[in-house]
Amino acid sequence: MDVRRRPSKPVVAVDSPKPKAKRSTSPLKHYVDEDTSLKVSPSLYLLNASVICAFFTLLCYLLSRSHDKMRSSSPFHVLSTLELAALVAFAASFVYLLIFFGVEFFRSLLLRPSSDLWADCEEEKVVSVVAEGFLRKAPCGQALDGETPKLDFDPVKPAAPKAKPVETEKWDEQIDLSEEDEEVIASVVAGTTPSRAAAVRREALQRMTGKSLAGLPLEGFDYESILGQCCEMPVGYVQIPVGIAGPLKLDGREYSVPMATTEGCLVASTNRGCKAIAMSGGANSILLRDGMTRAPIVRFGSAKRAAELKFYLESPANFEALSSVFNSSSRFARLQSIKGAIAGKNLYLRFSCSTGDAMGMNMVSKGVQNIMDFLQKDFPGMDVMGISSNFCSDKKPAAVNWIEGRGKSVVCEAVIKGDVVRKVLKTSVKALVELNMLKNLTGSAMAGALGGFNAHASNIVTAIYIATGQDPAQNVESSHCITMMEAVNDGKDLHVSVTMPSIEVGTVGGGTQLASQSACLNLLGVKGANREAPGSNSRLLATVVAGSVLAGELSLMSALVAGQLVKSHMKYNRSNKDASKVSS
Repeated sequence: MDVRRRPSKPVVAVDSPKPKAKRSTSPLKHYVDEDTSLKVSPSLYLLNASVICAFFTLLCYLLSRSHDKMRSSSPFHVLSTLELAALVAFAASFVYLLIFFGVEFFRSLLLRPSSDLWADCEEEKVVSVVAEGFLRKAPCGQALDGETPKLDFDPVKPAAPKAKPVETEKWDEQIDLSEEDEEVIASVVAGTTPSRAAAVRREALQRMTGKSLAGLPLEGFDYESILGQCCEMPVGYVQIPVGIAGPLKLDGREYSVPMATTEGCLVASTNRGCKAIAMSGGANSILLRDGMTRAPIVRFGSAKRAAELKFYLESPANFEALSSVFNSSSRFARLQSIKGAIAGKNLYLRFSCSTGDAMGMNMVSKGVQNIMDFLQKDFPGMDVMGISSNFCSDKKPAAVNWIEGRGKSVVCEAVIKGDVVRKVLKTSVKALVELNMLKNLTGSAMAGALGGFNAHASNIVTAIYIATGQDPAQNVESSHCITMMEAVNDGKDLHVSVTMPSIEVGTVGGGTQLASQSACLNLLGVKGANREAPGSNSRLLATVVAGSVLAGELSLMSALVAGQLVKSHMKYNRSNKDASKVSS
């Protein structure tokens, strides 16, 4: 019977010199004596018993503390000194037990010598060693009692010589990784510790590029909150100061407006405009439209077939069925209109829908995809070239947004008293009206501006967007604004207004859920979704943006008339610090 078994240790002939005990790379592994049996000292037994007792004692204590925190609703990540020490000791005892009882066991099973070692031994010597090893008891993982030994050769016939490989594998020469290194690698791979992953990625980036990121903060940010929705592969975060302008008196309420910016004078200028509005009784706003858009592009074999789909989608008789399909994608998405534009055999469709308190780009995209799938049945020749065709139009200046609107369309107005114009704004009604006509209207027309008939609406829009977690890139169309100024009450007072047809904001989703941005939304009283009147929070935020733009336009135009622009920027927008010292 050909029964064979590989020993877990290199085989040594009976009459050959016995090898010296080989020291293990593990601090917990002891030496092997002449009989290859494992000797365990009494002190090691005592150490193991102590570690096991400490392990279970610390486990009970940590479970008890966790139960107490659950009952008192205390945050788990806030640890006392005693809890932190217990956690560290628990981890240390766990690692010790894992190494002592686990690692060596699996190494004994997996890291066995090659069968080539048997080729150099004589038949009789090998047989005697195998028999001797089978009769005596071996340590755990080296042999199984009562199991017939399995040899790699026939003990009757001489073993055929085997060719030795050029290079034999050395199991002991492994990459030495500390327990902390293994923990970091595991967390990065699993994505369970975002802050640790950011630190590792940051260090790797510095080593690869040879550039320091010393000025980019890393600690103190909740990287868990951005996973899968805000930013990928983070290595830190950028600090942008947040200032407060106001109170802005709008529609009978007062708002403290957060503005995140690195431009000096911007918050101060907007604050001055808020003061002038408040002293004149406040501003009023009107919401004209509220609908996010998405425009896919489809192609047919002929222009006639494309026109048939256009007529089908724009027919009131089909709207109910189409809206039912569209609205099934979300609890808040509600289809408002569909408009088509043909270019040859290509059809551009612009869907508009309400999106509750969300900005709504993803919401409207899902609804449009449902419609496209639905239309494939009745229009099998339709080829959907893309879910977006720039006819929407997102993050680009476009006349369709200026005319049709996108997001929230808002008009905000105020009547500024003549005394306030002179004392607070340091100018006159007549001068403001004249400059507005020459600069914002005629000057913008001379430049061929598209939606840019204003002084600096994008300044205020972008600052509020960053502070409240909006998409900063959408300031392109959200800053579409025409500023109007007119003398009223026999020329004594000033009527000023801003018309903004495409303010794209939301109070849920995206960056609005981050801690800092959420705090700014809470300051305005529009945090999260309004469950009683869905969409009212985002609409209120849009009116605050328009009201803040009104204040900024009023103040900057006054500074230009009074010749204060250069003087104020030289005073507040220039640093006296030595740039070379700051960078170092």
